[in-house]
Amino acid sequence: MSGAGDEPFIAAVKPLVDAMGGEMIPPDEAGPDDVVLSWEGGDAVAVRLPQLADSLDHILAAMERRKGPLADLDRKAKQEVVRTLEARGAFSVRHGVETVASALGVSRFTVYNYLNREKGA
Repeated sequence: MSGAGDEPFIAAVKPLVDAMGGEMIPPDEAGPDDVVLSWEGGDAVAVRLPQLADSLDHILAAMERRKGPLADLDRKAKQEVVRTLEARGAFSVRHGVETVASALGVSRFTVYNYLNREKGA
């Protein structure tokens, strides 16, 4: 993917790329929507960013790895998840409310209630 001198840089950015659901590709394979990262004067790696809908699935999967099955959380914990997702823009994605409701094992109405409760508090 890159020269041997780039390996520490690539290793350093890999956790960030993984956390956002991106994909690391060789810089010479980068398309117009990819982000090319340079290191010490040369292109080290390109990052292919995920589609927004894929990002939401990735965020939900990461939350589930940390917290356990989201549907098993208590109401307060689910409200916290909704707050976190709202802060990350999850509900600007098409079908975001439905996707989150499904992951939490609640109705869309419940997710909207959680969102409204935060705005009213």
